[in-house]
Amino acid sequence: MNMHDVSLETSDPAAMLEEIVRLRGEVVRLESKVEELDRLAHRDPLVPLANRRGMLRELETMIARHDRHGSPAAVLFVDLDDLKVLNDSFGHGGGDAALMQVANKLLEGTRANDCVARLGGDEFCVLLDHADEASALETAERLVDRIASEDFLFEGLPMPLSVAIGVTLIQPGDTPATVLARADKAMYRVKAAA
Repeated sequence: MNMHDVSLETSDPAAMLEEIVRLRGEVVRLESKVEELDRLAHRDPLVPLANRRGMLRELETMIARHDRHGSPAAVLFVDLDDLKVLNDSFGHGGGDAALMQVANKLLEGTRANDCVARLGGDEFCVLLDHADEASALETAERLVDRIASEDFLFEGLPMPLSVAIGVTLIQPGDTPATVLARADKAMYRVKAAA
């Protein structure tokens, strides 16, 4: 039934009620579809994490909270070491398994209110709300150790995993771009020092 088939005259209350019920059902269906599309737009297709878009939305909120209330916050920029070597040695299935393992270890090693995201390729990001420099550095060190120290097997073969993590704090006047650029530079300094 489409709108042209329904007479909206008030003389037939049953038809009006039927149309209201139909329209409410359609609204619920469309709202559900919008929620699903929003979830797909902000979630990574491979790992159970936010994607870059979802992380940027959370980072904007975190920056605004910092600017408004002075809440300390930090960003960890995480790079999986040697993904190309893992792909070459274990195939792309092995590379995907390595990315999933790192994602799970990042989730397990952070608080429920932290945002863990995959930016793309071999890069991840962790947003630590209400975290000062000492706690952010401690979290980064713990995550590096957690990922490197646990044995990970892919198809029965040991797969060595390690990450480099750059840490930066949210500063007054920051934008998502400035924070991510600073965190990325911090990560490259860690890689260069290794």
